[in-house]
Amino acid sequence: MAEKKIKKTFIEGTITPEFIGDSIAKHSTKMDIGAHSIFLGQVRNDVINGKEVKAIEYTAYIEMAEEKFHEIREAAFGKYSLTCMHIYHSIGKVNAGEISLFVFTSSAHRKDAIKACEEIVERIKSEVPVWGKEIFDDESHQWKVNKDH
Repeated sequence: MAEKKIKKTFIEGTITPEFIGDSIAKHSTKMDIGAHSIFLGQVRNDVINGKEVKAIEYTAYIEMAEEKFHEIREAAFGKYSLTCMHIYHSIGKVNAGEISLFVFTSSAHRKDAIKACEEIVERIKSEVPVWGKEIFDDESHQWKVNKDH
């Protein structure tokens, strides 16, 4: 069996609702799909030490991150009966209220789509070298301690 090509995961800036909608629409011709599960990670405007987060600037070790995304993708295809899977993560600045992570799994039946999507998100948060710098309303910033989206 030939090894699958590593897919591009990173999107510069916000993952737009139009991009998400188009991704869903493209699957309407795949008649063997009975279920989709979608996770959308949105930037929160947390208040930390009296300052409100207005954006997060994401950075990554791109090559290593793409390899890790590929490993996670292949493991999910091996464990679950999936028809399709897509992972997109923002790089660069994403404002509060905007989407920075989009995970989309499809299968014949809902349980595989839901379980795979949940596992993929948890693995991304714990394994992929992506960092977020919180930008506050006063233009100061700090690196996020955890990888919660």
